[in-house]
Amino acid sequence: MPPSNPADSRLFTHRAVFPVSAAELYAWHARPGALQRLLPPWQHIEVVESSGGIEAGARVVLRLGFGPLGLPYHGRHVEAVPQRMFCDVQERGPFALWQHRHIFTDTPQGAALDDHVHYRLPGQDLLPGFIDRLARQGLDALFARRSEVLHHDLLLHRRCSTRPLRFLVSGASGVLGRDLLPLLATGGHQVHILVRRKPRHGANEIFWDPQNGQLAIDNLPEVDAVIHLAGEYIGLSRWSDEKKRAVLDSRVRGTTLLATAMARTERKPAVFLSASAVGYYGDRGETLLSEESPPGSDFISEVCRQWEEAAGAARQAGIRTVLLRLGVGLTPRGGALQRLLAASRCGVFSRHGSGNQYISWISADDMISAILHAATCPALEGPVNIVAPQPVSNRELLATVAKVTGRPLLCPLPATLLRILYGQMASEILLSSCRGAADKLLATGFRFRHPSLEGALRSLLGRPARQHQDR
Repeated sequence: MPPSNPADSRLFTHRAVFPVSAAELYAWHARPGALQRLLPPWQHIEVVESSGGIEAGARVVLRLGFGPLGLPYHGRHVEAVPQRMFCDVQERGPFALWQHRHIFTDTPQGAALDDHVHYRLPGQDLLPGFIDRLARQGLDALFARRSEVLHHDLLLHRRCSTRPLRFLVSGASGVLGRDLLPLLATGGHQVHILVRRKPRHGANEIFWDPQNGQLAIDNLPEVDAVIHLAGEYIGLSRWSDEKKRAVLDSRVRGTTLLATAMARTERKPAVFLSASAVGYYGDRGETLLSEESPPGSDFISEVCRQWEEAAGAARQAGIRTVLLRLGVGLTPRGGALQRLLAASRCGVFSRHGSGNQYISWISADDMISAILHAATCPALEGPVNIVAPQPVSNRELLATVAKVTGRPLLCPLPATLLRILYGQMASEILLSSCRGAADKLLATGFRFRHPSLEGALRSLLGRPARQHQDR
């Protein structure tokens, strides 16, 4: 057991109260995926290895930063009292000392979680005072984000995880899949994933090769829900004819293979969720687009139309089929926001082209929550816009990123230059306007964590505003 007050250390404390019992709160922390859900998205942290949960003796290895040169963190759980507390310490890593004690207490308002962190920075006595202030500000942002995620995840699971389900997920290694799997696991659900390599023993993996029409049918478990996310990355570069064929083929072949396999199983899943995109609607200016709006006529629209049709075998077999028309998912871990942040170290372009084109965005947290909601809401069927309720213009998106990050606004990028550089991709991705409506999600009781763009960015980037509230 570690000392309760390590010498020469700083003490950081944080308290939050959640609408569950202390036993439920402790149980959430003990489930697989809890650590991944609590890692701050604005920091590049990868779970390299873990053994056990939060019981004494369990270990975890993290990599802080990019690639093989990232700093390793080796942690060990040294004490645990079920439903009351657990404590983890750094064995090796970037801190001179790190000891984190989590204490759970029932109160009349709900379960209180008190975090007590004793830490010491390398060469702490020699560091200027502002370094210590920065460290404390970083801890404030970290634990504010942890409390927000935990609060909303608990409420989501109260609605959508009333019983454990068995999920089959494709595209689990993508940006969206890597966020989704920990959410499902912390809800007490069992997850099987489709992989294109040899499955690891005991890892709930099933082989498939959609390009060649191969799926290990005999190894498919009985599942309650299928979440199909796999597809060739569309990229942000000029589209060659070969790239366009790969984008279309990967989506149609994979969806057809999986939907047909599910339709033929003796015990069919209750629901088949298949990814699509709001690109289905094409460039529609200021028109507010519901799920009944017709498709556009460009390449991306045709890809989405055929992609959705490929799920027909599941629908025809009587499986509730949901077509997830995904908006622009915002996360610094990948996708549009990561690229935007990487390109804006010296400032943020004020707009792309006119800047009037609408962006149907959604935070990564809301996107994965909406997927779980769709999987467990019998009233949802057919196409569903997975977008925030307040779409914004390209001009507003970039101005808000600049405001939240504190980076200056630069001159606009002319549409002509973008088309010269990126060709058709610029016209259909960067300059196209899509103003998607979230009415179908809202009508079925979905609750957005981040209805406003600024609130989403502040949460995702660890930049809380003193008077900011996102409710």
